[in-house]
Amino acid sequence: MENVLKNGKWLNEPKSYYVGKDSVIIDTEPETDFWQRSYYGFRNDNAPAFLFESAENFTFTAKVDFEYKHLFDQCGLIIYINSENWFKASIEYDNSDFSRLGSVVTNNGYSDWATNDIETPKCIWYRLSRRGPDFLIESSFDGVEFRQMRFFHLHELGETTVEMGKLNPPLPATQAVNFGLYACSPTNSSFKAEFSDFRLDECKWLAHCAA
Repeated sequence: MENVLKNGKWLNEPKSYYVGKDSVIIDTEPETDFWQRSYYGFRNDNAPAFLFESAENFTFTAKVDFEYKHLFDQCGLIIYINSENWFKASIEYDNSDFSRLGSVVTNNGYSDWATNDIETPKCIWYRLSRRGPDFLIESSFDGVEFRQMRFFHLHELGETTVEMGKLNPPLPATQAVNFGLYACSPTNSSFKAEFSDFRLDECKWLAHCAA
């Protein structure tokens, strides 16, 4: 994974960060976020993301440590195609009682937000798997047992073929995709997010073929 970190590139490079041999640290800046249109009406595309590129199917795992301070502080994994097509997974801080473990899928300039209320931990592991234009995101509180958060499709990467009511085998990856780490503070806040325990493997998400 060290070689992968060396090949990482910044989207919206932050003012304060550290990229080491086996860790990445981002100090968030106020009023930074990724969001498009839905419900709130606004469009934000100014959060920092440290991105890697792959044209293959893969499974990417990372741990993130954090100490949130204010509403909507967040950090986690991201896939970024362009400003209107992307994905992010994170815990977003809400209040002293709970935060929201969730993910946002943005297709054609409209974001959704699927969440589950949890007590705010100090760290979490995420595991992102790709099969062509389809993805699986999982999370773990111990780095061993991972649980599914959701699987989803990014339209910009292509369509899954359906024939005679049966789903054909998942498509191979045919386009390069940028994926990696992000952290931001949509309100007037700042905190430190530290990413570590990186793994980049062949896709561990088993293919499912309809009978």
